[in-house]
Amino acid sequence: MNKIFIIIVFLAFTYAGWQQIIFVPGQADQMPMEILSKAMIDSARAAVELAIGLVGIMALFLGLMKVAEAGGMLSILAKLISPLMVRLFPDVPRDHPAMGAMILNLSANALGLGNAATPFGIRAMQELDRLNPVKGEATNAMALFMAINTSSVTLLPTGVIALRAAAGSIDPAAILPTTLLATIGSTCVAIIASKLYQRFFSQKQAGHINVSERADKDTSTDDTLKHASNGYPLWVSILALGILASLIPVAILFGSSVSPWILPSLMVGFLGFGLIKKVQIYEVFIEGAKEGFQVALRIIPYMVAILVAVGMLKASGALQIIVNALSSVTANFGLPAEALPMALMRPLSGSGAYAILASIINDPAIGPDSYTGLLVSTLQGSTETTFYVMAVYFGAVQIKRIRHALAAALTADVAGVLFAILACSLFLN
Repeated sequence: MNKIFIIIVFLAFTYAGWQQIIFVPGQADQMPMEILSKAMIDSARAAVELAIGLVGIMALFLGLMKVAEAGGMLSILAKLISPLMVRLFPDVPRDHPAMGAMILNLSANALGLGNAATPFGIRAMQELDRLNPVKGEATNAMALFMAINTSSVTLLPTGVIALRAAAGSIDPAAILPTTLLATIGSTCVAIIASKLYQRFFSQKQAGHINVSERADKDTSTDDTLKHASNGYPLWVSILALGILASLIPVAILFGSSVSPWILPSLMVGFLGFGLIKKVQIYEVFIEGAKEGFQVALRIIPYMVAILVAVGMLKASGALQIIVNALSSVTANFGLPAEALPMALMRPLSGSGAYAILASIINDPAIGPDSYTGLLVSTLQGSTETTFYVMAVYFGAVQIKRIRHALAAALTADVAGVLFAILACSLFLN
């Protein structure tokens, strides 16, 4: 991210400086460097105003998610995907803590609980490393978990919905069906790619590990992880996935009628779920809202940095040249050149991509409800920061030889972009 930030700023300065040198008085009201200076100040101010406008919306959504989490929705979702996880990871015993941690991680990601997903993900890697015969080298299970984690199905991209609402979208929740389709597609590709690539990246052999003995020892350390691996029957999981998949054509066919109901229904549904589970709804909601307030404030520095850099690039005229050069190629594939920075930044930096998303959907020439606005919103909600997640998770267990993990994750990222294009094209048509 450091290099990207510097490149953008230096490119904008160099191009604007050249335009200043060849500038002929009388051709424009302002000189290029004056325009660049004004853009820096305006972009910094806009970043803070956007973040402040986001505070209330983030507090609302994280408050609702806290109620759902306190009511046990995370555990229910974990039990739904447990039968599928056992079949995807045959090398990991059903009752091993690694299985429970992976299930809780993916469940938290599906609900948009990124703060809860990361600790579970790190714990999953630590437990998988206990089953690793070759320390410092990623196992097939580690690589597959990493690929699924960077493309996992997202049911509620609450942060993106909040940002779209702050940007004045008339239908902030329009990305729910497009995100669902994109993540289902990218997750399927992630699984296939990981299973395929592992044939070409063999793992070194080492001494035998007594898995059952290790599992018995570890399952007593954390009851939460142990219970998470006890799932519903397989037919229940298949039925739930079928219902989930059926929502995609329903949203495409009746999107304009259904969309206005989504946000009010989510609020009533989450609060009703908490009421049934006897959650102290008001107190828990306030606790989650406080977290949302802190999240909105923490992103201000990141948004200022990226929005100022992007604002400089746009004001200098360099961005327009790049857009014109690439649009003739990417437009044929449904990827407008304006969305390219988002597609390229998302695997590198979550905060950077978030700021770019904010810049795009707040651009009056684009807006949150255009095809480009919907596409970049879907990309943010349906893909993960691959390099960051890999650095954190593998770094936690000192993995140096990642084998096919990065190739599978990047393949899933590309698939996520393609499925996002497909989803947005279907939804808007």
